[in-house]
Amino acid sequence: MMLKSKSPLYYQLANIILNEIKEKKLKGDEKILTEREYCEKYNISRATVRQAISYLEQKGYIYKIQGKGTFVSPQMMKQKLLKFYSFTEEMKKQGKEPKSKILSFKEQKADEKISKELKIEKEDSVYELIRLRIADEEAVMYEKTYIPASKLKGLNKKELSNSPLYDIFQSKYNIVFSKAVERFSTIKSDKKISKSLSILEDSPIIKLQRWTYTGMEIIEYTISYVRGDRFEFEVELKED
Repeated sequence: MMLKSKSPLYYQLANIILNEIKEKKLKGDEKILTEREYCEKYNISRATVRQAISYLEQKGYIYKIQGKGTFVSPQMMKQKLLKFYSFTEEMKKQGKEPKSKILSFKEQKADEKISKELKIEKEDSVYELIRLRIADEEAVMYEKTYIPASKLKGLNKKELSNSPLYDIFQSKYNIVFSKAVERFSTIKSDKKISKSLSILEDSPIIKLQRWTYTGMEIIEYTISYVRGDRFEFEVELKED
C-alpha cells in the first residue's frame, strides 16, 4: 500500500497507525510493527518511520520498552463532570463495551459511617451493592453502593444484573434525581482492590465518593476506587 497525500510521509504513517488504534485493530499494550516492517510495507525510509513513531510517542498513543519494541498505550476513558452520568452510557459513547460484575448484594443494618453518609438512623436497613465496573473486558472501577432499603423495597440481584442501577431507580421506583455531590481523593490500593483491578498493591488510585439526592434526601452513597491509569475526569470552567 503506497501513501498518497500532500501531507508529509511521517504524518500520513502516523495517521494510519492512529486509525488502527481508534478502530481497535491495534489494542492497548499490543506491539506494533517494527521500523523495518513499516519501511517494507509502505516503501518509505527508516527516518520517516522513526519520525512517525516519535510523533505518536509524544502524543501519548504509544510507548517503547527497551529491547522489546513499541506498544500501544492503553487509551484513557474520560468522564465529564457537572452533569449526571451513567458509567454504562458514558462507556458506550466512547465506543467501549461496558459491563458490571456483581461481587456482592445484600441487605444489612447501617453502621455508624453509612448511617451518617445517608443521613438515616443507625441500624436502619440498607442495601450494599459491590460491583466491578468493566470496559472492554478490563476492570477499571471497584465500587460499593449503599441505598436505603425503605426507598427501594424489593430490589434484588437479578434485576441489578439485567439493568443499570439508575434505570431501575427511574423506571421501577419513579425516583427523580435532584443533584449529586462528588468528592475525589488519591489513595493507595489495598490488597483486595488491587487483586480486583489487576494492579499492584499500593498503586495510586482515585477514590471517588458520590452522594445522589432525590429532593432533600440522599438516595445513594457510592464509593468508587478508580484506576487512575485508565480513567480521567474533566471539568469545564466558565466565567460568570
